[in-house]
Amino acid sequence: MVTCIGYLVLCIYCLALFFITCYCLMQFYLLLHYRRFNKRVRPALFTHTLQEYPEVTIQLPIYNERYVLARLIDCICSLDYPKHRMEIQVLDDSTDDTIQISREKVHQYRSLGYNIRLISREERLGYKAGALQHGMQSARGELIAIFDADFLPYANFLTCTVPQFNDPDVGCVQTRWEHLNEEYSLITRLQAFHLNVHFTVEQTGRQAAHLPLQFNGTAGVWRKSAILDAGGWHADTLTEDLDLSYRAQLKGWRIVYLENIGAPAELPAEMQGLKTQQFRWMKGGAETARKILPLLWRSNLSLRKKLLASLHLLSSAIFVCVLITGVLSVPLLFFVHPLHLDLRYFSILLIGLLAISGVYFVANVRTSWARMPMVHKIIRYLWHLPVFLALSMGLSLHNSIAVIQGFAGRVTSFMRTPKFALRTSRDAWQHREYLVKKIPLTTFFEGLLALYFLSALVMAIGLKEKAFLVFHTFLMFGYGAICYYTLRHRRLSHS
Repeated sequence: MVTCIGYLVLCIYCLALFFITCYCLMQFYLLLHYRRFNKRVRPALFTHTLQEYPEVTIQLPIYNERYVLARLIDCICSLDYPKHRMEIQVLDDSTDDTIQISREKVHQYRSLGYNIRLISREERLGYKAGALQHGMQSARGELIAIFDADFLPYANFLTCTVPQFNDPDVGCVQTRWEHLNEEYSLITRLQAFHLNVHFTVEQTGRQAAHLPLQFNGTAGVWRKSAILDAGGWHADTLTEDLDLSYRAQLKGWRIVYLENIGAPAELPAEMQGLKTQQFRWMKGGAETARKILPLLWRSNLSLRKKLLASLHLLSSAIFVCVLITGVLSVPLLFFVHPLHLDLRYFSILLIGLLAISGVYFVANVRTSWARMPMVHKIIRYLWHLPVFLALSMGLSLHNSIAVIQGFAGRVTSFMRTPKFALRTSRDAWQHREYLVKKIPLTTFFEGLLALYFLSALVMAIGLKEKAFLVFHTFLMFGYGAICYYTLRHRRLSHS
């Protein structure tokens, strides 16, 4: 009986570890294409010029954003594009004084000759997707640019992105997210550390490998006819952007990614805001995978593209696998001798860790931190990588719940990530509206998991088994840090 349980634990552990390794190797595959793209393709690509100015509808989906709305509208009205060729839709479904700010700013810019309108709905049906779909019904532009409330695109955003639509097959253009408050705290630096990978290696690597890309929900431009051809915005997932991206590409439209065009935005600075964002992204990713995978595998794409696109859609499941490998690695210690296991064989899977380390090195040291002195970059990388890995492991319980709910089809509301116009450490988020007051139940389980892996470290020392010492140390630190920051930020928000 004990042997059967041991082999079952080992089997589940190995399957989860295998998925993690496949995901890491896919990231390395994208890295190879990214580097090849930069050397051979980038210099000759994206040389389109703007010969005429097609009408562009700019949609600003808003919901209770009193701290950042005014600066957003000011920024959009400063874009270097003919005023008479821009239509600005402020899609404001707010239930607080944000709606009054919208009215005042719309009135201000209408008096200056801007074609700007406030569009509000009595019922917030479909959340962001519903607002975009509702606004599109009256949109005059053949192109539609979308910006979330915390984004501040550069003045040349449209003049750099619109020329890509000279190619009639291009349905969407996505740009790189930059970070307004990257240096605000450790939490914001680690988020930037991760997002830099997506907006360099992943997006450009997918483009170079001719794989499906994704529109990231903001800081991008769509061809209106591509949205309509793909079936419009759907509100049946929390990641309506990823959903539409795949539906459009399966219809034959192309997404172009412009790594050299940035759009600065604000990163969540407190733990509950980060958790809210992560929950929406992970659950929405699972919902989209559940919806799109059957369509993907019935398409005419090559087997290579289907496999890699499937890994992309299933990427949120990485947290479930991290949770499984972490939890099962403790009882696995007790089966080492009964099953005559040689845990050194698991070291071959360290290739995944090496691959992901290389991806983060290139995305940050070689690309995003290009202006820093090399010594500074290396020190920063060597500090950020282990801390990022540990905290990512610490988020695995929270994110796994989101993923499981997504695959199970459980319906939850769209929880927005509150933004507070933060730039430097002198800007405060404490005592602001929109902060989550309730401590999630998962926080206490994160604390228990930290103690669980502390106990595992003690047991491993007693058993003289060192195979999981580093892994358990990372897990203990990660879960403990997530629990600590959640409780600390909740206290600060009330102090």
